[in-house]
Amino acid sequence: MAQLIIRQLEPEVVARLEERAGRKGRSAEEEHRAILREALLGAGAEVSEMSFEQYLGAMPDVGDDEDFARRHGTRPDPP
Repeated sequence: MAQLIIRQLEPEVVARLEERAGRKGRSAEEEHRAILREALLGAGAEVSEMSFEQYLGAMPDVGDDEDFARRHGTRPDPP
């Protein structure tokens, strides 16, 4: 894999990168890679970088928990 070195980057940019990475639970270096992928390859490139927890958190709210609760006596018998 190739490596990039970015010189003379403003401290505010570095701070914002670190804050953004922290919110997503990843390193600043990984966040930098994700930003470059998204900018150059499109928004779909970001999906593969999500953790399972982040993916679930990004799902829309589609109902109440009761809508998804298992009802007693409805489980089929094993074969």
